[in-house]
Amino acid sequence: MAKSAPKLTLNPSRDIPLDRLELSQSNVRRIKAGVSIEALADDIARRGLLHGLNVRPILDETGEETGRYEIPAGGRRYRALGLRVKRKLLARDAPIPCVVRAANDDILAEDDSYAENAMREALHPLDQFRAMQAMVDKGDDVKAIAAHHFVTPAVVRQRLKLAGVSPKLHDAYADDEISLEQLMAFTISDDFERQVQVFELLTESRSLAPHLIRQKLTENVVRAADKRARFVTPDAYVEAGGGIVRDLFEADGGGWLADARAARCFRAGSCDRLSRAAACARARLLLQLQQGKLPAGRGEPGLFQQRPLEPPRLRARRSDRCARSRMEGTAAEIGRGGVGSSARHG
Repeated sequence: MAKSAPKLTLNPSRDIPLDRLELSQSNVRRIKAGVSIEALADDIARRGLLHGLNVRPILDETGEETGRYEIPAGGRRYRALGLRVKRKLLARDAPIPCVVRAANDDILAEDDSYAENAMREALHPLDQFRAMQAMVDKGDDVKAIAAHHFVTPAVVRQRLKLAGVSPKLHDAYADDEISLEQLMAFTISDDFERQVQVFELLTESRSLAPHLIRQKLTENVVRAADKRARFVTPDAYVEAGGGIVRDLFEADGGGWLADARAARCFRAGSCDRLSRAAACARARLLLQLQQGKLPAGRGEPGLFQQRPLEPPRLRARRSDRCARSRMEGTAAEIGRGGVGSSARHG
């Protein structure tokens, strides 16, 4: 009968006083990279150690254990703990959770050190976006998340915006069908249906460039910097029930005014620049503009409509006709009132 493979035996773990630990020359990490020791120390103070240190007994000249341990894997955590001791925020002999491997183990200390660092896999960006969204959903605010993870609030808002894109686009990003830059472009719209429409349209035409995505998603909205939007004013528009969409990844000139189907007149005293009636009128005009119902005057172009550009040649001819008409009118007037004219100049 064939012998069964021996069962795996894990290395024992136990608490070892911090003052009996020391760095190992077998630790392969030499270059400083990633989160600073100071930031790591602050994080350990907040959440404790997420991983124990990998240690081995130090032997004396006779091969006996000295009671001290070296750290081939976990040197940055050890330095961060030492910084807490230096700041008098941790006892020198505080018990530290450690995984203890035999000093004469068949696996080299350098092998352990390399494996702990090289076999670690960073989170996929999409997992980062969803993790921050989960934190917000459970009560954390943007500033707290930023402080705990050593980024700016603006970065957190960007990741939350990316977490709010259509699930279909998330799947495409996870499957490497679209890039992060393309996913960023879709964040300027909160309409999942419209996002998917644009995605399918541009995918079919094989022109899924970020600038084209933004162009398609904003073709039916008005820029906040547009003179028609300034007539209403963004503040008045928001007060009337509208919303402003911002691009958190590129300069957007103030964003775009989103459709406000539920727009309503200001409450009395809600705007110090406009009367209530004026605010209502301006908000209604902008909503009509967004719905394609541009207001038209009597025989005149609508308030928001632009006159079509005339070709230079036609514009020159019209100017010539106007000039000739003025000259003929002047000559006729002189002909009708020559005496009076002489009298006036006499």
